[in-house]
Amino acid sequence: MVNYLKAMLGEARNDVLFVGYQAAGTPGRDILTYGARGGWVTLDDERFDIRARVHQVGGYSAHAGQSDLIRFIEGIPKKPAEIRIVHGDEAAKQAFKQCLVELNYLRVLIPDE
Repeated sequence: MVNYLKAMLGEARNDVLFVGYQAAGTPGRDILTYGARGGWVTLDDERFDIRARVHQVGGYSAHAGQSDLIRFIEGIPKKPAEIRIVHGDEAAKQAFKQCLVELNYLRVLIPDE
């Protein structure tokens, strides 16, 4: 995939379509963030200008969304004494933690916080 991006990002006649989530710190996220502004991305320690049109299709993530996770936690017969949030962008982890605290889950931890 990276070889395709390296070969095609520089051409305005090309389109790049991301299906699903692109995590912070990944080339995919950088392409989504900076591509629309005529930016660049580093792939294999080399800088590539982004001239291709960049698109994203949401709704195809294999991961549960916040409401699904809350429904799962609320369905546990004995309320968890502690919940650790270990996956996701920092802002999403903080928002999820706040939701859980508002639902009276008092020991909600984000490791390395």
